[in-house]
Amino acid sequence: MTEPDLTDSDDVPTRKASRAPWAVAAAAVLVALGLLFWLVAAPGGDNSSDVPTAASADAGFARDMAVHHQQAVELSYIVRDRTDDEDVRRLAYDIAQTQANQRGMLLGWLDLWSLPKTSADGYMAWMKGDGHMGHETTKDGSLMPGMATTAEIGQLGKASGKEAEILYLQLMTDHHMGGVTMARGCAEQCEVSQERQLAQGMVQAQQSEMQLMADMLKERGSAPR
Repeated sequence: MTEPDLTDSDDVPTRKASRAPWAVAAAAVLVALGLLFWLVAAPGGDNSSDVPTAASADAGFARDMAVHHQQAVELSYIVRDRTDDEDVRRLAYDIAQTQANQRGMLLGWLDLWSLPKTSADGYMAWMKGDGHMGHETTKDGSLMPGMATTAEIGQLGKASGKEAEILYLQLMTDHHMGGVTMARGCAEQCEVSQERQLAQGMVQAQQSEMQLMADMLKERGSAPR
């Protein structure tokens, strides 16, 4: 599927120079190089001879968060086409780019560890029994905590303007709440130091974005669900 261009549109004011296509391409190259160096350093965490097992928190987080992030990217692409509001479109762009890059990193670790990208135990098994939320808090119709259902994704695809903006901000707030809990779980349980660092960075970044989205919802006469 061809991914929509989130940087330019006839119905949206031109982005700042840093959002120009050449700048985005250059940034993508730098990100790719950064990921390569980080991935090479990552396989064994503090000890290059230690590789996580398929049942480890390291592998479980990488698998589950890759799926979780993919939906955030999908929601962000959808709202880009459902509103002309530059602030929402910019937020969607930032979320899509950040989470797509992080997803690539997580899948890259699984490849380096020669571990499967799916688990026979299902989603969130790595967090069970550790005081974190698991299957019991996953709403009907969604794969993991915070994720939108197929019906909600369809609803966003049919909404437009302010209605789409509010729904996206609410869905993404829920999404970030689930993601933060998962990332905290990895920060506590994962053995690979680079993965723990990535997870802690996710917590901080997504908490900041949740505050921004709460302010944006308030501006639109709404609030997180």
